[in-house]
This record gives sequence, C-alpha cells and structure tokens, in this order.
Amino acid sequence: MTQTKLEVAQPKVGLSACLAGFEVRYDGQHKRSSLCLNELAEHFSFQTFCPEVAAGFGTPRPTMRLVGDPSNPDLRYTSEVIAMDRDLGEQLREGFVDKLEEFSDLDGYILMKNSPSCGMERVKVYQSNGHPSQTPGRGLFAAALMERYPLLPVEEEGRLHDAKLYENFVLRVYAYRNFRSEVLDNPSMKAIIAFHSSYKYVLMAQSPSQYKKLGNIVANHQQLDTEEVIKRYQLALTDALAKPAGRGNHTNTLEHILGYLKKSTSGEARQSIKETIHKYRLGEIPLVVPLTLLKHYIDQHGDAYIRTQRYLQPYPESMQLRNRI
Repeated sequence: MTQTKLEVAQPKVGLSACLAGFEVRYDGQHKRSSLCLNELAEHFSFQTFCPEVAAGFGTPRPTMRLVGDPSNPDLRYTSEVIAMDRDLGEQLREGFVDKLEEFSDLDGYILMKNSPSCGMERVKVYQSNGHPSQTPGRGLFAAALMERYPLLPVEEEGRLHDAKLYENFVLRVYAYRNFRSEVLDNPSMKAIIAFHSSYKYVLMAQSPSQYKKLGNIVANHQQLDTEEVIKRYQLALTDALAKPAGRGNHTNTLEHILGYLKKSTSGEARQSIKETIHKYRLGEIPLVVPLTLLKHYIDQHGDAYIRTQRYLQPYPESMQLRNRI
C-alpha cells in the first residue's frame, strides 16, 4: 500500500537498558517499564544502552553519586571507603563517547530518572557536608547526549506517566522524525514550506507566537540561504513543541478548523461540534471527542488541505493519547 503523508516509518528511540528489562543496575536488577515495552514498543523501535556497563563498571557494582559543582559534577562511589577520592567521570565518559555518534539516527531518547549517569534533571549532587546541593544536576551521560543532540526529543520514563507529558513527547518524536525525513533528507525551500503547511494547526495549538515566528522564517524576508532557513526553522520548531498545549490553545485550534466546514456542513451539525468543543474547554470531555466529530465531517466535506493537516493525526491514532488529555 502506498504510504500517505500522515504515515511515517516507525521512529527509532533510544532507551536506558534497565527500562528495557536488562539486569544492568548497580544491584543486578532492572527497572522494566511496562509503559515503554507494552505500549510504546508497538510504535517505536528501541535501541537500548547502559553507559555504566559500557564503561566497564560491572553488574552488580557499588553505588555511585554526583558530587561537587552541579554544573560540572564529579562521579564518585557513594562509600568513602571505596571512593578513595577518585573521580569516575572520565571512565564513564570513555564508555559512551564513541557510542554518541551512533545515536545520530535516533528520533528520541527515554532515560532512567535520578541516575547519576542517565538522569535528565533533578539529579542530586552531593556536597562536602554530605547533603545534596539545592541546585540539582543532570546525569553525565544525559548531559553529554543532550549537548551533542540539543534538538533531539529527550524525556525521563517517570515523567511519561503524566498524560500531557507523554502525549507531548510522542508528538515531538514524530515531528522530529517527519522533519528529518521530509526536510533534512532532501533540503529545499519547497520541502520546508510543505512541512510548515502540514503542521500549521499543530503549531497553532502548541504556541501561536511560535507559529507566527516560524511563518516568518519560512517567508524568508532576509533572503537567507536554504541551509540557514532550515537551521533556524528546526530550532524554533523545537521551542514551539517543548511544552504540552493547553486547553485554550486546543480550543482555538479546533474552532479554526471548524471554519473549514462553514459552507459544506449544516448549521445544526456545526453547532453540535461547537458545543462539544466548549465541553472540552471546560474539562468535561477529552480532546478526542470534539476531534473525532471534526474528523467525521472533514472526511465527508473537507478539502485536500485540511485533510492533510497533521493536527488531525500527529501520530498513530491507535496510540489513543488524545483520550487522556
């Protein structure tokens, strides 16, 4: 079957090995994530990695923690008897530095929270008094990954149990994947204009101000070369998708889409959709309800432009993420 515009190849996502069920933690156990393996594995192709094992620390192993400057911490064994004032950070980095280059084809990464190697945020950094700093840090591998790929969608597994953060991460992964395949693989102004057009209502829901900024970049009033336009666009796109969209922005977007049915759908049907959108805004029903109604009439009466808007299906419908927000 020919692939439609809304269908893309399965995203490839990095995953902390312990979350995949591998017994690689310090205590020889795992932190198997049912969310990743039972839900996301149906849609993502996972590439697993444990930086501590790759660095040769062994399993099981003594516990480690970050110490010193939260912005540039050392890695040491938790036990002072074992530590002997030795920084383990260099050994850890040597274990993953070459591996980082192999992650260039990833569309996202899911990390283990609180880990001194993989924690994305809020990782404790201990001081000489034995207490953690009030300023939290980031795991050494996570920091290196995010520095090497600053636009890559990265999230901690623990945060994905929040429905809004979960939906937003999946949205970012598919947008990243689409941008790579549709723009970066064959860069041209035509490609970026087509991408921006298909993501119009996704961007409107995420951030109206960023949507306008992205539109100005595409218009290219400064007459920059294509490579620079694409670079600026992807950076602004990442900013636009960084946070979950609120009910207000979703409501505004739904009403804009409803406008496409003004001439083709009865006033009674449009009023029914308006009432459903209002119920969504009040938090009485999830986003999927007004969206399903809209899609029903768009399938019957919508033109080609509105049918190809990715807001209607930014990721596989079978994921049912809009049932939860």
